[in-house]
Amino acid sequence: MQADADIIDQLQFAATRRRAPLWIAAILPWVLLLSFPGIVLWSAWAVWDCRRLRARVRRDWTGWIDATVPALEDSSALLAGATSAIGQLQRRRLLARIATTLTDDVLAAIARERVRFDARWFALSVCAALALLAWRQVQAVPPTPHEVKALIAKQTSEITVRVTPPKYTGVAASVGAPRELHVPEHSVVEWCLRVPQPVDTPIELSDGQSLKIGRACARWNATESVFWRWRGARYKLRVIPDQPPEVSMSAPREMIHTLARDAASATITLAVRDDYQVRRATLHLTLARGSGENIRFSDRELPLPESSDPRTRTWNKQWTLAELGMEPGDELYFFVRATDNAERAHTTVSPTYTLRLPGPVEESDESSAQPMLVKPENLRSQRQIIIDTEQLLADLKATPGMNPATVRSRSEAIADDQAQLRRRYGQFLGEESTLFGGEDHHDEDEKHDVVAEFGHMHDQAENATLFDESTKKILRRALSAMWDAEKALRAITPKTALPPEHKALDAIKQLQQADRIYLHKTAFVPPALKEDIRMTGDVVGAKSYRREQGAPAVPIPGEVRRLIEALDGDGTLPALWSRDAHAWIRERIVNEEQRLEAQRAVQDVADGCAACRPVLRAWLRGAITQAPVLLQAKAAPQTPFTRALRNGVPR
Repeated sequence: MQADADIIDQLQFAATRRRAPLWIAAILPWVLLLSFPGIVLWSAWAVWDCRRLRARVRRDWTGWIDATVPALEDSSALLAGATSAIGQLQRRRLLARIATTLTDDVLAAIARERVRFDARWFALSVCAALALLAWRQVQAVPPTPHEVKALIAKQTSEITVRVTPPKYTGVAASVGAPRELHVPEHSVVEWCLRVPQPVDTPIELSDGQSLKIGRACARWNATESVFWRWRGARYKLRVIPDQPPEVSMSAPREMIHTLARDAASATITLAVRDDYQVRRATLHLTLARGSGENIRFSDRELPLPESSDPRTRTWNKQWTLAELGMEPGDELYFFVRATDNAERAHTTVSPTYTLRLPGPVEESDESSAQPMLVKPENLRSQRQIIIDTEQLLADLKATPGMNPATVRSRSEAIADDQAQLRRRYGQFLGEESTLFGGEDHHDEDEKHDVVAEFGHMHDQAENATLFDESTKKILRRALSAMWDAEKALRAITPKTALPPEHKALDAIKQLQQADRIYLHKTAFVPPALKEDIRMTGDVVGAKSYRREQGAPAVPIPGEVRRLIEALDGDGTLPALWSRDAHAWIRERIVNEEQRLEAQRAVQDVADGCAACRPVLRAWLRGAITQAPVLLQAKAAPQTPFTRALRNGVPR
């Protein structure tokens, strides 16, 4: 019995080896397609076919051997067992012959004759693999715009969007299908299913939030513009911020308006506009009377009348000077304060306008708007400089052949007077020069202020003065004209110096009329204290106002730096990277359109889009405004030769 088992095993091995190429060929197309279900299915078929083949060999092996090996005399069945004595004798004879007749080549020939390749199974496998490949290509073809719209419409027909604006806006609530919306700030946006049922797909906002939708509606308070996504469809939701009231002044147009001396009235025309409603608008009037230290101020507050349109309030009135209470020499300061009807009301205060009624003309060379100085005897006035220049021109016209040295000395003397006057007025704008330049002399034993002489003040000295901006502009105009006049006088062209001298005189005369300065009184309003944590010793959320000296500035957080480096390749992104990216984008990207595009890139990368990684990396890098300059040393190899050369060791 052992002999027949060995023959069967040898014959099964030969048949399996003959059939194995068919199994491999049938599985190979599915391996190329990387189809795991196909590989499993055809592997199971190969196992089934192998078992069927082995059973066939076990059943028909005697007939295969008898037909192929004539030396066995059609008696191979006796190898399985013989009952008679003659059969036992014949079996022993066959066993002696098998060792020389049933070789590996004979077994391979039997397998080739009895076991076929059967290309039908291979053709079936190839056809099935080609069908799968064609189906994948059809699925990979992007749908047409019409098909995309139809698919999105089918998906979003199950959801509705309800917008409830704040009551103070007066905008009616709206309900409709998903679409791009413009909603007022602080509106309540709700996404509801037409047929409430549990769903696994949430409402995804571009700022990283996920709102659960199902039997209950998803709610969100509109504070910033975002886009939202549900089942692949994206829609923009733009938030219209509540703007503060706008105040426009039509008359007077100038910040400082000087009335005619014989004026009997003044016109004030203004308008206040708001995007929803002007709740309160008032005109504040302040009348200044007197001069020097004897100045009196009186205040009045008048409400602006309402109009048929709650968003606008206008006022155009011709005031008589008696109604304003103005007398010659008085000044009237007025501004408008407007408040809207928002939940957190916005208040707008317009610039302060000035109505000036000229008083009696008083001849004075100096401006009373400036601190009084003791005028040196040798300091000439601007009017005297003009007189001297005109006299020089008249003398040149009367005496064409005047000595050039005399002309130069007289022109330079007038230029020195102009320079002294310029320095005197320049110190009121914070110029760092002395009153008379190098004319001051010091004793040898007198101590010098080294800091004042050789130092430099880094603060803007002009801002340290108490003059308003309009007075500073007039002073700068006068100084510029004095500079031009001085340059022309030192160039021995007095005729060219005369126009800027008159321009400086006009500016000084304008300063003479500014005999008072009116400033709004403002008080420091400290931030509100959190009473619930006061005196508790809880420092969570507190931050010291003291900056650690010498601590390096970190313009780029470590999380963002690691995220930018990870986006440069195809590796794994850091944990919580989307949260860090959203925080960085919200903090650094101010433009609304750019912020939405950057948030879209974050969402695409989170969906697994490999091509979107460079886009997100570019947005994150573009938001870096103050990147540090890193100096990196150049790498140099360390060898015994270089060390010996650097240390000067003889070789």
